Amino acid sequence: MKFETLCLHADNNKKDEWGTLTTPICQSATFVHKGVGVSSEYSYSRLSNPTRAHLENVVAALEGGVAALAFSSGMAAISTVMKLFKAPAHIIASDDMYGGSLRLFRNVNAADGYAFDFVDTGDIEKVKSLIRKETVAIYCETPSNPLMQVSDIAALSKIAKENGLLLIVDNTFLTPYYQRPLALGADIVVHSGTKYLGGHNDTLAGFAVTGNKELAERLLYLYKTFGACLAPMDCFLIERGIKTLPLRMDRISANAAEIAKWLRGRKEVKKVYYAGFADHAGYEVSKKQATGFGGMISFEAESRALAENILKKVKVFQYAESLGGVESLITYPMLQTHADVPEKERNARGITDAFLRISVGIENIQDLIDDLKQAFEL
Repeated sequence: MKFETLCLHADNNKKDEWGTLTTPICQSATFVHKGVGVSSEYSYSRLSNPTRAHLENVVAALEGGVAALAFSSGMAAISTVMKLFKAPAHIIASDDMYGGSLRLFRNVNAADGYAFDFVDTGDIEKVKSLIRKETVAIYCETPSNPLMQVSDIAALSKIAKENGLLLIVDNTFLTPYYQRPLALGADIVVHSGTKYLGGHNDTLAGFAVTGNKELAERLLYLYKTFGACLAPMDCFLIERGIKTLPLRMDRISANAAEIAKWLRGRKEVKKVYYAGFADHAGYEVSKKQATGFGGMISFEAESRALAENILKKVKVFQYAESLGGVESLITYPMLQTHADVPEKERNARGITDAFLRISVGIENIQDLIDDLKQAFEL
């Protein structure tokens, strides 16, 4: 089946005996055993639940994996994946990434004895130079959050395999509709399912997907032990969102291309970060490994005053900390997504007090541009 069809029919064999078209919400914590030593496929919902199993099968099919695990949030998924390793594990990670992931790595995993080198994972030679005997994994976001750096997944996979490392890719921004890291050689894909997969800003979720059966077993053991599983109602909502993923992504990406072009034409904008520009450093890699550029844009306004003015005046765009939903959102990273990153480090990377991030939604493009036009007026 093609991707659009998989979003609707990837796991039709998991329907119930009554022939329901939509996936039933199995709101049960436990399941009755048929006899001593005889049980159904399910026993306790922390381990597995029919609604969650259906969603996991769908996500695994979309990513081309053998197994997917649905977590209560994206950070729960990443936290569990990081428990695959033991100190003195050394991990090479993207130096531009979601602030919550950075907080986990620096403040929690580091306290457990992990060591990290943060680098532009698009710089293959630099990544190679950092590998040492304790290195266990390469972790990358591509495109990265919020500077839209692009990493060559196939090239990183080659390095990882040559050195016995795992390659973990955060695919939240592009989703499997535009990018399939497992097919490019990644070992594990993680998602904040809250974002584009759910797509409606109404449900928290996370995923870890792998194409390796042995890794799947190890992740499942950690999953059932830590217990950060996704509840049945949330599974239902995420699966419902996935049904329209291709339609939403196409509209969002078309809108984003127009807005990025419009922002570049404004004299009050110093720089626009958007992977779809032909002069973007990662453009050719993006064209090679992805089929779309997604809906994320960041830009630096000429001043903090203008940035704050935009946040105060937007009407169609909503000033909120998230991304990937049908509504267009605008975020102030220095106070929101990257507030835990030291100010000196943020500024050095360009995440200043004039830096804004946009998650483009599905609204009419002219309404979005008109909203930005009026918000730019001081």
